[in-house]
Amino acid sequence: MKFFIDTANLNEIKAAQALGVLDGVTTNPSLMAKEGITGKNNILKHYVDICNIVHGDVSAEVNAVDYDGMIREGEELVDLHPQIVVKLPMTKEGIMACKYFSDKEVKTNLTLVFSAGQALLAAKAGATYVSPFIGRLDDISTDGLALVEEIREIYDNYGYETEILAASVRHTMHIVNCAKIGADVITGPLSAILGLLKHPLTDIGLAQFIADFEKGNK
Repeated sequence: MKFFIDTANLNEIKAAQALGVLDGVTTNPSLMAKEGITGKNNILKHYVDICNIVHGDVSAEVNAVDYDGMIREGEELVDLHPQIVVKLPMTKEGIMACKYFSDKEVKTNLTLVFSAGQALLAAKAGATYVSPFIGRLDDISTDGLALVEEIREIYDNYGYETEILAASVRHTMHIVNCAKIGADVITGPLSAILGLLKHPLTDIGLAQFIADFEKGNK
């Protein structure tokens, strides 16, 4: 399973890259704004800065909601860097734009996916990634992981190559459960990834090893 980090914070991306397990980055206008990155030129430069840190795919989101605008913005994003993946909304226009880019062998990520039917359309349109938002479904008392399972079953039934990118991951158990049910990718905060390292018995055992080593070397 691939690990992406969902942020626009360069320091967090550097930390995840240094850990040695980072496969890519996802971001969006809200995350850009959170880091104080505003204005078209600054946002485009920031995408390039991200690409220069991570070795894998970087999803860059279009802001347009109309087909022509999505194509125009997507082509501009693709020209920024070879690692850019055009991130499109799950709308009729987004599906049309996905088909346009997939025909040109441009990588795409269909975002804001909340149903198996939407994921099926994304795969039919040739999306590279489909992003079901599991955390947001959990927020409204709906099982986000069950959606990932449904998409996995459909894609396996027909051999679709679109990768399931579990988005809106909130915590460590989201990651573990996504791995158990066959998500191809997860994207979430650095804290969730680092949480996989933690176990009290590891801490206790390491403390004992250190204590025994120091005792034997006095």
